[in-house]
Amino acid sequence: MPISIGIIGAGQFAGQFAKLFKLHPGVSRVHVTDVLAERAEKLNERLQLDGVFDNFDDVLASDVDAVAIFTQRWTHGPLVEAALRAGKHVYSAVPMAISQEEISRIIEAVRETGLTYMMGETSYYNPATVYARNQFAEGKFGRVFYSEGDYVHDMDLGFYKAYQYSGGAEWKKTASYPPMLYPTHSIGGVLGAVPTHAVSVSCLGVKDDRGDGVFDKSVSMFENDFSNASALFELADGGTMRVNEMRRVGYPSHIRESRFRFFGTEGSFEQLAKVAVWQDKTGVEDVSDLVESRPTMAEDDPALANVAPELRDAFMSGLAKVHDAGRLPEEFRGVPNGHEGSHHFLVDDFVTATNNGTLPTVNAWVAARYTLPGIIAHQSALQGGVRLDIPDFGDAPSQPLDRVEPAYAGS
Repeated sequence: MPISIGIIGAGQFAGQFAKLFKLHPGVSRVHVTDVLAERAEKLNERLQLDGVFDNFDDVLASDVDAVAIFTQRWTHGPLVEAALRAGKHVYSAVPMAISQEEISRIIEAVRETGLTYMMGETSYYNPATVYARNQFAEGKFGRVFYSEGDYVHDMDLGFYKAYQYSGGAEWKKTASYPPMLYPTHSIGGVLGAVPTHAVSVSCLGVKDDRGDGVFDKSVSMFENDFSNASALFELADGGTMRVNEMRRVGYPSHIRESRFRFFGTEGSFEQLAKVAVWQDKTGVEDVSDLVESRPTMAEDDPALANVAPELRDAFMSGLAKVHDAGRLPEEFRGVPNGHEGSHHFLVDDFVTATNNGTLPTVNAWVAARYTLPGIIAHQSALQGGVRLDIPDFGDAPSQPLDRVEPAYAGS
């Protein structure tokens, strides 16, 4: 039976996902709530959703089957656990959580409830990752021994306005969010193509020197002054992975936020802002056209009214030739996408897994492997780059967990 969903947070990206959930044939109703009630009301009216809840607790006490969490990035862990314990399936924006303890509690809650949890990591469906995943599956890399994932998003290119929109008058306290605590776009893009996980890390952080009150320890609620960080990971398969998280960088992040490189014994793939190439021992093939996403909405679309121009490409970018669009619901055809075509796939993954009782692609165990390495990397950076072991919660269960009927407090 179709599921009903409560959207938690009516910020910039929530509207795009709310629209897709509303269109999906596996969803019956979509409600919304936000700490700023007027935002929830406007979103409900603009997308003709099914109503507004006053707060998060009211959503948990309702009869909706699932929640989709689009709140501030450091709030996800406790909200996810509370929703699971209240009997709700959970779709969560990234990151999964900001501590090992929060991650552990989510996995425990998923095991005990049998409910669906999925982290909406866009890089899993980034066209470059899809291309590399296909090449890996066909054995064209040989052994991948070195890989890179970079999330290069300069603060000047839209991030100031985004933090002001979400953080209010004291936005500088939160704009200093440690780069390595938002690692899933870079790590997920690599591990989404090469099936392994990180086992140790050495990371160095670069202290910010802009002097504008952002990345200032005396202002930051995270006591963070790193604006850039670089980490070298040892992988379980014996290979290495280097990850960059950059917030002060001379790079056109409004064109491409994430970029990836994979080097194997038989073939390699490299991506720059506007060029992507496949290389082997015989030569070089330009594959840019295969991994270039196509816009799905105009820059003056009313849905982008509160989005900085430098950030709009992430909202507009749609499917690439490498994507398998045939697996998507017909209702999504021609509908705005985002994050290089990933939004359609992520929504469909969650709804399908929840309705069928199967594990989604980026389930709790996969999400932990995309998130925890960054948390440990930040700890390494705080200790001057000391090499630290990365705990692992293991592989996802080979079979779906025992399902429990979604419950709600009013029943």
